[in-house]
Amino acid sequence: MTLQWASLTDVGRVRDHNEDSVWPEAGAGTTDTPLVAAIADGMGGHAGGEIASRTAIETAVGVGGSASVRVQAANLAVIDTAARQPRLAGMGTTLTVAIVAEDGTTDIAHVGDSRAYRVHDGRLEQITTDHSYVAEMIDAGQLTPEEASVHPYRSVVTRAIGLDPGVDVDKHQVLLEVGDRLILCSDGLTSMLDDAAVAEILAGHGDPPAAVAALIEAANLAGGADNISVVVVDRG
Repeated sequence: MTLQWASLTDVGRVRDHNEDSVWPEAGAGTTDTPLVAAIADGMGGHAGGEIASRTAIETAVGVGGSASVRVQAANLAVIDTAARQPRLAGMGTTLTVAIVAEDGTTDIAHVGDSRAYRVHDGRLEQITTDHSYVAEMIDAGQLTPEEASVHPYRSVVTRAIGLDPGVDVDKHQVLLEVGDRLILCSDGLTSMLDDAAVAEILAGHGDPPAAVAALIEAANLAGGADNISVVVVDRG
């Protein structure tokens, strides 16, 4: 099995620093071995957010095991880092980890409002569920998606890495078939572009480097209100 991947992170047009982290680190490549991909969107101020997301990514990539084991380890690592440095108290991060195995089986673990998608048979499918205030309001029938997109609390997450040793981790497993595409992204993308726009851009760019660049450019053109990070993995 061959996997072609690309990743990119961008500060956006409003923020003066980038609190997102991605894995693989920004770049592109091809591999025929299992691949770990991850997105983390930090919170907690300039230093705190950057450190939280970087700590989560480095831990998740380094520990081995299933995606959920990696996310749990990242959670404890962020908590421990904050405990040892009082100035970092309260920092946290989203974290979405995907492990694509040799047969295409993809193990995904997720906390926060970053997202994992799959493109299968030309259709964009959201795999993860946002752990956010507005997502819960939509599920409860108290907000429409259109109302949520402009709600003042749309960036408030209800679950994050680094705040609770017993954090609840969502687990998913999907099959990445030949011709399928996996996308991980921070909410800097999805807060600027709806799924229809994301799907259209992905359909128009057949290789991962072009796809990630086009998505980030479009999010910036739409306002770039947050840091924007994207990982795209294609199964060949």
